[in-house]
Order: sequence, then C-alpha cells, then structure tokens
Amino acid sequence: MALSNVLQAPAAGFNFDHAARNAELEALFDGQVPKPVKTGTTIAGVVFKDGVVLGADTRATSSEVVADKMCTKIHYIAPNIYCCGAGTAADTEKTTELLSSNLTIFSLNSGRNPRVVMAVNILQELLYRYHGQIGASLILGGVDCTGNHLYTVGPYGSVNAMPYLAMGSGDLAALGILEDGYKPHMELDKAKELVRTAIHAGIMNDLASGNNIDICVITREGADYIRPYQVSEYKDQRKTKYKYGAGTTAVLTEKVIPVKLEVVEETVQRMDTA
Repeated sequence: MALSNVLQAPAAGFNFDHAARNAELEALFDGQVPKPVKTGTTIAGVVFKDGVVLGADTRATSSEVVADKMCTKIHYIAPNIYCCGAGTAADTEKTTELLSSNLTIFSLNSGRNPRVVMAVNILQELLYRYHGQIGASLILGGVDCTGNHLYTVGPYGSVNAMPYLAMGSGDLAALGILEDGYKPHMELDKAKELVRTAIHAGIMNDLASGNNIDICVITREGADYIRPYQVSEYKDQRKTKYKYGAGTTAVLTEKVIPVKLEVVEETVQRMDTA
C-alpha cells in the first residue's frame, strides 16, 4: 500500500514557514524568548528469541514538577506493534494515535497486520515534515512475517534499527545495563528482567524518571501489556498532619474596602409545586 494513500504527500523541497513564524513570535517577546521545558523519561526495548520486549517508566514531568505518576508511555499501534514515547507527552500520544488509525485502515482494507517497517516509514515521513517541531522520540517494536524488529525514530525523522535500544533523559544509565547484559537469542524471562533492570537504572539515576515500570511483550501469538510490571518501592508516607490553626501565619497588613450595592431590578417568581 503506497504511503500516499495513508498520508498526504508533502510538497517538494524545504518549507520554512515555521522559521518565519518563529521569527515573528520572537519579535513579540522583546528579546526574551521562553526557554523550553525539560521533559524526562526512560524507555527501552530488547529483541529476544521469540519477539520484542518494551519497557518504560510512568513519571511525567513539567520542569521540576511531577505532573503525573501513572503516565502511559507504551502506546498501542497495531496488534503486532507497540511504541514507547519520550519527549512531549501530548506529541507522543497524538503521533501514535495518528499512526494507529492509519494502520487500522490499512488492516481493514488488506485483511492482514501491517509490517513494522511500514509504521517506521510513516513515522519518519511525518516527523521529518515538521523538522523537529513535534517533540516525539519513539522506540517502535513489533513482530511481523519478516521477523522481530526494533527501531528508534527521532523527532527529526532519523531511524536506527538495533537489537536493544534506550531513549529519554535516563537513557545513559539504561544503555549501560543493556550493553552489559544483552545477548543474542535471549529467553523471555531474561529479556524481561534485562529491560526491567535497565528502566530501574534510569529511574535511579535520573530525577525526571520514576514511579512504576511498565513492560510489553510482543510475540507472534500476540502482545502482553503488563501495567504495572513493577510498583515503585518508594511510597509517599506523611508522618505528620499538615493542619494549621487560625493565627499561625501573622497578618502584616489589613485593609477593608466597603462595597456599596444598589438594587437595580427585583423580580419575584412563584414556584410551581403542582
């Protein structure tokens, strides 16, 4: 199935409409351009003997604030394909939803599951079209008639295929675990434990990653999405009650302004009790 039937083909050549728009926006801020907000995630994937294992943490951050402790970062694409997203949460969710809807239409027309490389090509074309304006760093894993596949797709449309991958702000710690423990043709239990250890290493070495660990196992028999696979051992336990009586905080100044009200119109309506 041609990509033109799934996504509209972009115009030839480069498009600098966004660059002109950004220049106009910078002029409105009088030289003080807002700084980008740092996002945090640790996602990883491993190819094992019978399929692919994907893993992710569940913490969503907005700068120094933990916005969500149970964020879903492993997204459904097709029955045989799942995707881990790092970056801007809204961008990763809408991008994977768009991809999933297009592949669903393909499956309804053809009567078969899509290939993983087809999903990668659609993502690559979509992300490259916006030149990094979509903040989505994705790990795509799946199983099709050609074998087990694991890809990484960057926000500018770059693609890499590897037997093990990690992305996000905690990817350095996760990659160290994957490089040390990965072996070709691993069994399922060892692959799940390797991904869990890699995500846990990212959580312990990155403040923007944390909370629970989700795992998704994809084989020819189907997908097993385990949420949560491991619950965080660090729980919030409040040792004291944060209740303060009146007068705890001193009132420095007090000013009372009387409000004068004037009745302009008054109406009486009888209630219907029948």
